[in-house]
Amino acid sequence: MEARLGVVLPDELKVLYRVTRARWEDWGDDYEAAEHVYDAVGCELFSLDALYIADAPSRPSRWQFAAMKAVGTPPDAAVQGLVGSPGWIVFGDNGGGDRIAVDLTPGPRGHVGQIIMLDHEQDVGGDLLAASLTDLVSNGLGEGRRGPRGDQPPAVARVNIASLSSIEAAVHPELEVLSIGVWEGEPLSLAPVSGLPRLPTLTAYPGTLADPLEIAELTGLEFLELGPEDWRVLLDAGAVPRSLSAASIEIHGTRHPLPIAALANELLAL
Repeated sequence: MEARLGVVLPDELKVLYRVTRARWEDWGDDYEAAEHVYDAVGCELFSLDALYIADAPSRPSRWQFAAMKAVGTPPDAAVQGLVGSPGWIVFGDNGGGDRIAVDLTPGPRGHVGQIIMLDHEQDVGGDLLAASLTDLVSNGLGEGRRGPRGDQPPAVARVNIASLSSIEAAVHPELEVLSIGVWEGEPLSLAPVSGLPRLPTLTAYPGTLADPLEIAELTGLEFLELGPEDWRVLLDAGAVPRSLSAASIEIHGTRHPLPIAALANELLAL
């Protein structure tokens, strides 16, 4: 049995779709029959034609959210900490927008055929729900065991009054996201992170940077979020990183929209 997604389905999934096609036209107006399938399987079952591979494009997210995550799979993880995988075959929904999938590319402590949930509020990874489809049908949806999250140190560091107390504390070879938030001390220098091998994301709350021009030393940036004044410094100096794929202007308080729109247009022109 091969779905439209172009892959041979796992044996358990084949058996399930031989028992029910999960198509509304088969049930007509008999909602009790549809509910019976939901209760039996443990989730809202998609029709065979609606199955899909949960690859990265199937899990879209706005830059301002996705750029704040880092992909990584710890050695004790049952589910890979990926945005998407060619081995995640989505066959159902829990009724709240979270997708249910058979996992054919498990993490180091997982196994092929386990059932995972792709949380619609998360951009990376998944939750382990059941050891197999048979286990899911037998025992129903559990609460799930949280998989690796893509927002943890050392790959992601937050410097602010409630988290790390310095840029130096964030320095690590694996650092991918540096977020500078509300800060009550002296403005911060980015010099400690200028020599890191890869730092694709930087966000800085307005007024927290001692010298915005230090950003020019971060040659691997892909996403940059700054206040209007810091962007103005970079634009006037011709120092906006050419490696950027996206940019965000952080606004606090009431600002007239026209200067912000003009600033955005200057960035788009680059």
